[in-house]
Amino acid sequence: MAPRSSLRLKVVASETTRTHCPYCAFQCGMVVTDLSPFAGPIEVRPDEDFPVNRGQMCIKGFTSAALLDHRERLTSPLLRGREGRLLPARWDTALDFIAERLLRLREVHGPAALAAFGSGALTNEKTYLLGKFVRLALGSPNVDYNGRYCMSSAAAGQSKAFGLDRGLPFPVADIAQTRTLLLWGANCAETLPPIMQWLHAQRDNGGTLIVVDPRRTDTARAAALHLQPTPGSDLALANGLLYLALEEKLVDTAYIAARTEGFDELRRVVLSYHPAHVERLTGVSTHDQLRAVRLLADAPSSMLLSGRGPEQQSKGADTVLSFINLMLALGKVGKPYSGYGCLTGQGNGQGGREHGQKADQLPGYRLIENPEHRQAIARVWGIDPAELPSKGKSAYELLDALGPQGGIRALLVFGSNVVVASPNALNIERKLAALDLLVVCDAFLNETAATAHAVLPVAQFAEEEGTMTNLEGRVILRQRVRRPPTGVKSDIEIFCELARRLGAGKHFEYESAEQVFEELRRATAGAKADYSGITYDRIRRQQGVFWPCPSLEHPGTPRLFADRFYHPDGRARFHAVSHRPAAELPDDAYPLYFTTGRYKEHYNSGAQTRRVAKLEDARPEPKVQVHPRLAARLGVVEGDWLLVESRRGAVTFRVSVTPDIRQDTLFAPFHWGGKKAANVLTKPALDPTSRMPEFKVCAVRARRVSESS
Repeated sequence: MAPRSSLRLKVVASETTRTHCPYCAFQCGMVVTDLSPFAGPIEVRPDEDFPVNRGQMCIKGFTSAALLDHRERLTSPLLRGREGRLLPARWDTALDFIAERLLRLREVHGPAALAAFGSGALTNEKTYLLGKFVRLALGSPNVDYNGRYCMSSAAAGQSKAFGLDRGLPFPVADIAQTRTLLLWGANCAETLPPIMQWLHAQRDNGGTLIVVDPRRTDTARAAALHLQPTPGSDLALANGLLYLALEEKLVDTAYIAARTEGFDELRRVVLSYHPAHVERLTGVSTHDQLRAVRLLADAPSSMLLSGRGPEQQSKGADTVLSFINLMLALGKVGKPYSGYGCLTGQGNGQGGREHGQKADQLPGYRLIENPEHRQAIARVWGIDPAELPSKGKSAYELLDALGPQGGIRALLVFGSNVVVASPNALNIERKLAALDLLVVCDAFLNETAATAHAVLPVAQFAEEEGTMTNLEGRVILRQRVRRPPTGVKSDIEIFCELARRLGAGKHFEYESAEQVFEELRRATAGAKADYSGITYDRIRRQQGVFWPCPSLEHPGTPRLFADRFYHPDGRARFHAVSHRPAAELPDDAYPLYFTTGRYKEHYNSGAQTRRVAKLEDARPEPKVQVHPRLAARLGVVEGDWLLVESRRGAVTFRVSVTPDIRQDTLFAPFHWGGKKAANVLTKPALDPTSRMPEFKVCAVRARRVSESS
């Protein structure tokens, strides 16, 4: 053994960074310690000081660093070779190939033949640049994103009713103080696990929880009252509750007169929703309807928070309006610990729908077909407003228009696995295969890349900085923990490199995400989603800033609607909405309802979480939930295989027999692709306002099979 004095130890201190989880819209604060100097793992723990998650985090957050050094990580661009295989390429070669093909397709078919598809996982800076890139560098109207599949119905409803859409108009801490909380189609225990601490606090403070869900979920088990409606009947149930509020004289007439418009027309429509009629439509008893509305109305404070269940329907926007109608009529919106809110799903589902990657939108929640809004953005971008294209196609309509028949010849995909996430998934597979150019920008190969002509490797959450806007409207900052691997670029770099090759380089001269954010601040000044008073330094000091925040001196706006709404006259709008059936109901040929949802161990299309060993071990496959009585009719038991067929395709699932599902309904998660893809079955019927597909209701038939096919 050498003498102690002769040993030379190189001590490299680990670095600890406060940042945020890469998954859902709760955006849990996390403390990340990088041990990479010794090739050790990155240590992730929840941030006890961040006021949203307060030291709690779900299994996805704890395992998030496993993806950074994953063996399947892409670290080189890939181009499809002559033999049909994706082969490594130099960055200049890949970018030149993409740009040359884009230019050629634009010359032959026009700029509208080029399109891009974004994501609610992109930072605000990337969201902003994606919209700018498509409109200036490509010259195309066709950009949309996967948030159209998530929050668009709630956004449309809130915009109509309040003149503004922000998922929650109050901080999550307010949930603990409300006396009655109604969760409608939101299984928080699986989709937003750390939010359950606020529900538990609400219960401990003497509050009451109501859950509306066709399944008896873990969230529903925590409720004092669980209403289990027929899939697709949510609007009828909400109108029925308002009918009872009128009958029981529970509405706040003084509030209605002082702060709203349009109640008389709504009253005429709602009076046709007699509780007996509603019970036949929904399966919810009159007794439970009455109990629910009394709990909401009689409490000094009450909230109604919705999730994807009622929103992912072909009448999702009207359903959200029916929820808002109810809470306005009870006089709750804008009062302390009260009102309506949407539990946004994706990490930047809020910011992602504010800053221009949506087909009809410009930064700051401006509208692309509003002349004043076009002029405001044109000034910031240094162009003539006439150079901006018009409104493009919504998400599913954009994908359905791919190929020679639809007219879109090239598609660039950023942060979205559209083959798994879209309804009628087999149709989307066919459409992608018909493209002249498909470019996928991702950290891993996914199902969407199966027919890609080029795949570009991009940085992950801990390898770059940028802002996100969580479900409260709190703008937060993801901070870089380590540099990305050699051979990997950020999406921002890709936008700039391609724009230069396409002749629009002067509009994309950025050296950092913060520089992009400074331009975003200017672009949103005076808009509804005004970020002009927010800076990176301020976010660091204040643990996030709530928009709107129109100046550096402004404190931000944690709570909305206390004094006025965002229509010009300051008043909210009632909307007389009526129940209508789902686009596809069970019949003799397809006698069962089918609905989809999530597992807490996985996230969206599973492109990330299916690669994490702990998560995959916990939930290795999707299972279809079947009620015991239906299972007996079908002749299946726990663990059997069930072939589920819709008019669009068929999937074989392993069976989970449970009394938690309705007897007329099957449920399966949508995190898998290929032969396990639940979205092979779903129907792309679109909401006329939000263009949201009807993920939550379609008709299927089922039969036992011997094994998975």
